[in-house]
Amino acid sequence: MPRRRSAVGFFFRKPNEQTTKIDLIMPRSIITATGSYLPTSKITNEHFLDHDFYGADGKKLDRPTAEIIRKFAEITRIGERRYLTDDLSTSDMAFMAAENALEDVDRESLDYIIVSQNFGDVRADNIQSDMVPTIAARVKHKLGIKNPYTVAYDVPFGCPGWLHGMIIGDYYIRSGDAKRLLVIGAENLSRFSDPHDIDSMIYSDGAGAAVLEATQEDAGILSHVTRSDTYENAYMLWLDKSHHPNSHGKRLFLKMQGHKVFKYAVRTVPEVVKQSLDKAGLTLFDVKKLLIHQANQKMDEAILKRLFKLYGSKDIPEHIMPMTISWLGNSSVATLPTLLDLLQKGKLNNHKLHAGDIVVFASVGAGMNINSMVYKMN
Repeated sequence: MPRRRSAVGFFFRKPNEQTTKIDLIMPRSIITATGSYLPTSKITNEHFLDHDFYGADGKKLDRPTAEIIRKFAEITRIGERRYLTDDLSTSDMAFMAAENALEDVDRESLDYIIVSQNFGDVRADNIQSDMVPTIAARVKHKLGIKNPYTVAYDVPFGCPGWLHGMIIGDYYIRSGDAKRLLVIGAENLSRFSDPHDIDSMIYSDGAGAAVLEATQEDAGILSHVTRSDTYENAYMLWLDKSHHPNSHGKRLFLKMQGHKVFKYAVRTVPEVVKQSLDKAGLTLFDVKKLLIHQANQKMDEAILKRLFKLYGSKDIPEHIMPMTISWLGNSSVATLPTLLDLLQKGKLNNHKLHAGDIVVFASVGAGMNINSMVYKMN
């Protein structure tokens, strides 16, 4: 019996059968399961001691490499990151995070599989973006899902991609177009990192996933706000040649105007978070946890400080902002779902969530894009 989707809820009927009852209560979206995959290769800062770093002008930096690394760690708080092993690709990570999230879920019941990523299925033996088929299609294939109405597609939206996928999923559920879906964030930044660029030490690999379902509970996604500042800020992250002046070939690497990104994020992210809380009829003082994209710990701390300043407060609760960047680095779209999964499974010391807690998710990245989502724990 095929399922028909209603604009206001879910109902079932046989072909040509007149519908007699429609659920008129708009559902909410709740997270019912999470999963993640952390690559097994741990790369410490000492890994970069034999690297020669150059500036964007092609001139070698005149500071000792050890000093460069020490200053980098002081600013970002990154001491270790995870790299994908050569036998795996982005879709493998996405699949393993999905498997982890779907342990107790009927995968054939999924209406959508949304995968947030930026570079496609990058392999170790062929460093280039591979977008055909999509990562989502590959994940659905690896999961063995036969249901043709499990629609699978990718969302390239910079680092805020996973959160944007959750927002899209919320729209599907609220409109009645979906009852259950899977949102994955998977990225392999290590294979697009220029070994002669200091910023290469920021980047990491990983994948995280969440199952989003319709509910009538007083819980779930309460509000969200998204903005894209492309007029002046579209190219603060882009792909370009290596900083090394004698680099050969046409291979492109991820580049970033780090100082501009820092200033933009600190100025803008707090505004979007406040807008999302205003939209939910809440204030920052109602929030138990702020889960923010793990880009740079100093930047995230500055964002938090400015956010409290918007509410006229200098008193920041000690454990309001869990961080994983010191040991996982910046894995782009994977940082938020991985952070959520570790938190939900009790793997982050001093951080726990309970029913009724208000959580804010926020992210910023290439585009430049920013989003914020307010969530009430079930």
